[in-house]
Amino acid sequence: MKKSTLGAALVSLACFLSAAAFTMPPMGQTSAKVTPDMIQTGSDIPADWKQPQDNFDYIKRDVMIPMRDGVKLHTVILIPKNARELPMLLERTPYEASGMMPGNSPHMADAVWSGDKDWADGSYILVWQDVRGKYGSEGNYIMTRPPMGPLNPTTTDDTTDAWDTIDWLVKNTKESNGKVGMIGSSYDGWTVAMALLHPHPALKVAAPESPMIDGWMGDDWYHYGALRQVNLDYFSGQMSKKGEGKNIPRESYDDYTNFLDAGSAGAYAEANGFKQLPWWNRFSTHPAYDAFWQLQALDKLLVAHPSSVPTMWLQGLWDQEDIYGAVHAWEALKKAGHGANNHLVIGPWWHSQINRDGWNMGPLKWPGNTTAQFRQQVMIPWFNHYLRGTPQSKTLPEAMIYNPVEQHWDSFANWKPASEQSLTPLYLQADMGLGFEQPTDGSDSYVSDPAKPVPYLPRPIPQKNDRWRTWLVYDQRFVADRPDVLTYATPVLTTTVTVQGAPIADIFASTTGTDGDFVVKLIDLYPGTDPTDPAMGGYQLPVSLDIFRGRYRKSFSDPSPIPANQVQEYKFRLPTVNYEFKPGHRIMVQIQSSLFPLYDRNPQSYVPNILFAKPSDYRKATVTIEHGPNGHSAVLLPVVAGSTRSG
Repeated sequence: MKKSTLGAALVSLACFLSAAAFTMPPMGQTSAKVTPDMIQTGSDIPADWKQPQDNFDYIKRDVMIPMRDGVKLHTVILIPKNARELPMLLERTPYEASGMMPGNSPHMADAVWSGDKDWADGSYILVWQDVRGKYGSEGNYIMTRPPMGPLNPTTTDDTTDAWDTIDWLVKNTKESNGKVGMIGSSYDGWTVAMALLHPHPALKVAAPESPMIDGWMGDDWYHYGALRQVNLDYFSGQMSKKGEGKNIPRESYDDYTNFLDAGSAGAYAEANGFKQLPWWNRFSTHPAYDAFWQLQALDKLLVAHPSSVPTMWLQGLWDQEDIYGAVHAWEALKKAGHGANNHLVIGPWWHSQINRDGWNMGPLKWPGNTTAQFRQQVMIPWFNHYLRGTPQSKTLPEAMIYNPVEQHWDSFANWKPASEQSLTPLYLQADMGLGFEQPTDGSDSYVSDPAKPVPYLPRPIPQKNDRWRTWLVYDQRFVADRPDVLTYATPVLTTTVTVQGAPIADIFASTTGTDGDFVVKLIDLYPGTDPTDPAMGGYQLPVSLDIFRGRYRKSFSDPSPIPANQVQEYKFRLPTVNYEFKPGHRIMVQIQSSLFPLYDRNPQSYVPNILFAKPSDYRKATVTIEHGPNGHSAVLLPVVAGSTRSG
């Protein structure tokens, strides 16, 4: 554009703007007429919004149920419209009762969370309740509140709260038939178990799913004394607020780095404000299995206060959070003579997967949706029998345990507790071999360095970890060649070896340190190629594994230093299995001294409380595993009679 043309354009624009100034109304004014209905001086949020529900097929009631001490607990009740004489299904939770209805659908089955969809068919009244002190409930929240007694001097606990809740429900829910079933997984499974210590007469059937039964021995907090430190996020999330708190903030994407840089688990926790949490202050001063833990162990309490309520103890074969509780509670009750009304179910699942789809477990694919099939064909008909009186097409056996190799359920009329099993030693051998023949000599050593702990998953391991649910079936080749992991294997099997029960790790070892951990994994080593599923060629599938803290080799309640350079026996139970090692496969055992950052690092020098070990306490140690005259290390297998010992 020429200069003279540009000047003319600017003059024209100025004239236009000048004219507009005289014709446009001032800001905020208009020539249109304002009427009273256009003006709102109050809030646009009504004081009491009510959702029209004429087209809903259920009625929702929010109530505050009074307990015997006057505290009121927030309870959500979902009742199918026109309901009459329906049983009630109760779940008590610290995870927000209102959150059990994530959908705002007019259809009950679409409104509830996945775990209740099969129950929301119009034939059950669904009830969820916030436990004391959480979300909408009054009172003080105490983590897995101990039963009334030495650890709880009050007049209430989760047993009395369940009793009072059920009593109120049967008296105030006119649409019910006066019968109640309880269900719940994880912490919610713990609340079911607590209700069974003194059940209300209207509680007719129960299913604790993956319940926390003993937090020290093998559920959420410890495994045989080794701290599951990634659960520290749960502490802040559960107890920093009445509602949902936040996890611990992270410096790094990789939790391996975060926990390693922090030093001890206690240093990590207290640097993030945990001394404000009463639970942490109690928890952190009781690292051994003393009265604090023993008096909360529900398997012992259930035996001391047995109920006659038909109960289904349910968990997964690869439950990454609470693999201990259900099977130990069931075993304790059976051994005490209460097997008639207690049943054990172990599915091919991760933690609480029973409430979700069950098409697969990591790379293991099943021929159907195992969880939906079990809920619809076994669990709900069993509940219906006790809550409605409907006949059972098939009696529930003493134990139902999935066979993940043959991919079907096995039923057992007499499943033996671990203490009654017949065990066959599978010995570590020379040249990293494994066999049923007792070895004559040999040992193998590795250096365990706390500065380079063995990860439980390939790095990076983020805080929000999609692999967490299925890490127990992760291919172990990622650590098999580490110098601090010993890997033993049988020759290729020529016949099937069937194991049913709880394997026992029986390790004879010495260490140059004065403390140490032992991780033992029982693994199915697949053939090198698989034409139907190439990714499974050479797969090292963990069948059963656990960790043991060496200071507890003589006593869980009274730890002691390991005498340096002296052979000691470390004998501990691995999770229950129902498994077949097939011809063409090999049985493998791996041994290591860390599983990080899932479990805290052992400093390998004895300190009174590992949670607060100092940086100078963490030292390398040479660990020697014996399989000769100084000790025949083995995994003791519950081999089925008639199953060939091949190898």
